[in-house]
Amino acid sequence: MNISPELFDQDSDLSDYTAFSHGLYIGGKWRPSSDGRVIEVADPSTGAVIAAVPDATLADAATAVEAAAGAATSWRETPPRRRSEILRRCFELMTERAETLAVLISLENGKALRDARGEVAYAAEFFRWNAEEAVRITGEFGLAPSGANRIVVDYQPIGICVLITPWNFPAAMATRKIAPALAAGCTVILKPASETPLTAYALAALYEEAGVPPGVINVVTTSNPGPVTAAMLADARVRKLSFTGSTGVGRVLLAEAAKHVISCSMELGGNAPFIVFDDADLDAALDGAMIAKMRNAGEACTAANRFYVQAGIHDAFADGLRKRMAALKMGAGTDSETECGPMITRKAVGKIDRLVQDAVARGATILCGGEVPVEKGYFYPPTVLTDVPPDAAMAHEEIFGPVAPISRFEDEAEVIARANDTEYGLAAYIYTRDLAKGMRVASKIESGMIALNRGLMSDPAAPFGGVKQSGLGREGGQKHGITEFMEAKYIAVTI
Repeated sequence: MNISPELFDQDSDLSDYTAFSHGLYIGGKWRPSSDGRVIEVADPSTGAVIAAVPDATLADAATAVEAAAGAATSWRETPPRRRSEILRRCFELMTERAETLAVLISLENGKALRDARGEVAYAAEFFRWNAEEAVRITGEFGLAPSGANRIVVDYQPIGICVLITPWNFPAAMATRKIAPALAAGCTVILKPASETPLTAYALAALYEEAGVPPGVINVVTTSNPGPVTAAMLADARVRKLSFTGSTGVGRVLLAEAAKHVISCSMELGGNAPFIVFDDADLDAALDGAMIAKMRNAGEACTAANRFYVQAGIHDAFADGLRKRMAALKMGAGTDSETECGPMITRKAVGKIDRLVQDAVARGATILCGGEVPVEKGYFYPPTVLTDVPPDAAMAHEEIFGPVAPISRFEDEAEVIARANDTEYGLAAYIYTRDLAKGMRVASKIESGMIALNRGLMSDPAAPFGGVKQSGLGREGGQKHGITEFMEAKYIAVTI
């Protein structure tokens, strides 16, 4: 059973949600879970169930590994040019069906349609970038220092990969892993988040149409992720785990992978500081703050989580941010006028509100928002707080919502120390007109990625990843992303 191409028409309203949820995608076929159970998918803007997807069992996981293993040799031996052409076709099809995919993302994730459109464009770029990288995998050749032999280094596919992605970017987090894995010559099993599985299945149909052979990409959804993932990792044929999600879950997965000595790439939690110096361009800093904080309504690992604003510009920045945040229109993600959609679940709303109330109890002042609206759906209003103390919980936890906590600082040394006072180190933002100061501060911030006078840093051509408890390895970039899915083989040759 295949998804009808008509569902990808530009004028489709996606009224038949079940068309994107009719089965697990294993070995190029759609099938129910082995015990017939399903996972319900809700629209966060209303809380209403809109679809159901199969709930994979341990047996289904084993079948997916078997399918990936069955396709591994032929895909590994597929010429790089052919792999490149297939990846390029995936990019083209995603671009052609961009509006339908964006609406689908908005439906199951809740994000504003403008953000969903941006995600689809970003997600598609990983296929275009890695289509180009697939034909540029080169080895090394050199003379040993002793002169006795030549050193030949060949880069080969690492093997079957288990890819685990979160709910906040259901298209981009999948393509950021799938595209380089396929470019390297690996087969994969994708386990998308159970909150947002429809996008993953829609894309699976698109991959098939683009020419990806059966078994090269497999997609399974489950409400029992721990045991299902453990079962896949226990299969000796699985050689790679790539995970995007919370640091807590990442630690558990690392321990599980260690039992089988499996290579791991981990893109984990963040606690991004957003630093504004007195000499910053105020309007540019506010523009950047709105992007860094409100992209995906704050539900992003790179979202600005702590705003540190120097004393001389503090009041003007706080007032400017208050005006912009208060003016945002909340609503369903699929409403074209929505600027801040719902959170993913009621539980997420509860966490955000807990963090806000904790900060207020410790002396913070609410400039706008700060109250859970009484209406259907999982909404939290854009919120700005000032005088947020260092001991507030939100200074140490990811807010993952539309809340901007502002703290005042006096000098460079102070803000560097405060920015680094976290176990995380994924992203950071710096605003200053002094480029030398910006580069100096950037070099001292403990973070894998820095945006200097920019509110957006993600780019398929740049290495994405963090330091400290924010992860291991990199995704994207020149060779960084694709080499995560390859192993170096050294051959000593006497000539």
